[in-house]
Amino acid sequence: MRVKGGNVRLKRRKRILKLAKGFKGKRHSCYRIAKERVMKALKNAYISRRLRKRDFRRLWILRVNAASRQRGLKYSQFIHGLQAAGVKINRKMLADLAIRDEQAFDELVELAKANLS
Repeated sequence: MRVKGGNVRLKRRKRILKLAKGFKGKRHSCYRIAKERVMKALKNAYISRRLRKRDFRRLWILRVNAASRQRGLKYSQFIHGLQAAGVKINRKMLADLAIRDEQAFDELVELAKANLS
């Protein structure tokens, strides 16, 4: 007697079609096409999770640079001054301070200026 594997095959197809929910055209209903689209979507999601980290770091640096230049200091000088002062604060928190708490950011800029030379 041969094994047809109907149950396993059905589960596999249902899983792929469930992942393809929301895709347009045959991409969400035709198993063969849906499988290709799902594989590509999962690959792109994997890549984008890494790209998102880069994009956010770039955004934070841009914000800190803009805020520090308004206070008369370039980004690189600001970061160097903070390192010289022994301040260990990441770019995400610096960007958040620049937007939400300008007074605290002003103090950090003054600290960086004092420790530059």
